Amino acid sequence: MLTIYLVGSIIAGDFYKIPIAVAFLLAGIYAVGIAPGGNIAAKVEHFSKGAADSRILYMVWIFVFAGAFAAVAKEIGAIDATVDLTLKYIPESFLPAGFFLASCFISMSIGTSVGTIVALTPIVSELSLTTGADPAWLVGIVVGGAFFGDNLSFISDTTIAATQTQGCEMKDKFKTNFLIILPAAIIALILYIFQWEAVAEVPMVESVQWFKVIPYITIIAVALMGVNVLLTLIIGIAVAGSIGLLAGDISPLTILTSMGEGIEGMCELILVTMFAGGLLAIVELKGGMEILVKSLSSKVNGKRGAEGAISFLTAVANICTANNTIAILTVGPIAKELSEKYAISPKRSASLMDITSCFIQGILPYGAQLLMASGLAAISPLAIIPNLYYPILIGVMVLLTILLQWPRR
Repeated sequence: MLTIYLVGSIIAGDFYKIPIAVAFLLAGIYAVGIAPGGNIAAKVEHFSKGAADSRILYMVWIFVFAGAFAAVAKEIGAIDATVDLTLKYIPESFLPAGFFLASCFISMSIGTSVGTIVALTPIVSELSLTTGADPAWLVGIVVGGAFFGDNLSFISDTTIAATQTQGCEMKDKFKTNFLIILPAAIIALILYIFQWEAVAEVPMVESVQWFKVIPYITIIAVALMGVNVLLTLIIGIAVAGSIGLLAGDISPLTILTSMGEGIEGMCELILVTMFAGGLLAIVELKGGMEILVKSLSSKVNGKRGAEGAISFLTAVANICTANNTIAILTVGPIAKELSEKYAISPKRSASLMDITSCFIQGILPYGAQLLMASGLAAISPLAIIPNLYYPILIGVMVLLTILLQWPRR
């Protein structure tokens, strides 16, 4: 799958020309072809059992509800309200730091870095024209904050993939993850505060419909209380729908339509997840997983080595696919085997994969996030990369947390 996608993308000159689902489909055909046994029906059945594994289908359920919630929240104007709320209360003297915090909050609320970039990049791009600030620097602030939320959000597909493949609770992964990336966020915030010299005006926001932010706050609060993720998302959908109905912004039919559109938006990710489960079943049947783990174990010396291998494999997979979720799904089973062998807690291996994938995705010039940001700001993605303080800092934190074995608990 990685070979097809990487080679094909290089030949095409575009990492988004070849649908990732097609790469998985072709790899699936090859996997069934090399599976032991001559009966094609039996081979397909074994592949299908892997695709329909209970862990895979549980992940699919989460994607379905996450897509439905995100679409309903967007339909009632929750994203616009969140942007307005943060912009209204940003002090002018802390504008870049304020945009970083706004980007962190919005991305954590809506669970997508791309959505955050789409919402804030036009604002900072216009701001650069009025203040004379470097547009690449301001856009880099937004992109960095977007990955903060993508890495931590309870409805982010990277969080869902990391926790489900490693078998840990989202709240546990959140706590471990937060301790690792907190120093990076603080350092980035300080840099943004002291680097801002120009005086600028925040885009005027007349009024804020603060009640439309409630669905996002509800999701975060309920998830931190340890409520099951599916129930959390159902509560979020109910809250978002109720607020929309009470405000008169949507009708019951609109809620259902939005949920359908949100679910449809997750279809490719659902297909890829199921294909990944089927591929894993064939790999295990052929002894590939044992070969991979033995090969890595022969080069691994203790827990630090195992954690380094997990992060390295995630980085390589992410570079090949330009998609952090697919990278986690691909490496997840191998990471699980290594973490069990070397007594690495599931929440730690999930955090390492998620942070590493966000670090790599955050600095890829051909990644969706940088391509989107550069397109909206009409600048080169390469110009943005030197200004991506936060993604670079979390990459440093991954290295330090492995070397220092921190946080120890």
